[in-house]
Amino acid sequence: MSKKILVVDDELHIRMLYQEEFESLGYTVVTSDGTELILPVLDKENPDLVILDIKLGHNKSGLDLLQEIRSQDQSIPVILCTAYDSFQHDLKSIAADHYVVKSVDLSELVAKVKKILG
Repeated sequence: MSKKILVVDDELHIRMLYQEEFESLGYTVVTSDGTELILPVLDKENPDLVILDIKLGHNKSGLDLLQEIRSQDQSIPVILCTAYDSFQHDLKSIAADHYVVKSVDLSELVAKVKKILG
């Protein structure tokens, strides 16, 4: 049974890039653009890991989604992904397991996912 990753990002090309990359490594990938409610998505998909963008547009923050996820599930690993490393100092971000600055080079993200999911 392959491990399932939920990718939450408002940018379609990022979702597609991550999906292609992780499916090529044997993971199952489901995606969300961040506009739908996160808890029903978690219930439906039951992912082993969440990769969460911080800036989701529509005045939505991945940090708020992270709080919602944590309110329901303390154990699911969450990797925050963003183009802005200043969020690393936001206290809300401490609820995440890992933090990756977005890059076209996915090696850091892939390494973290492999470490978490084995």
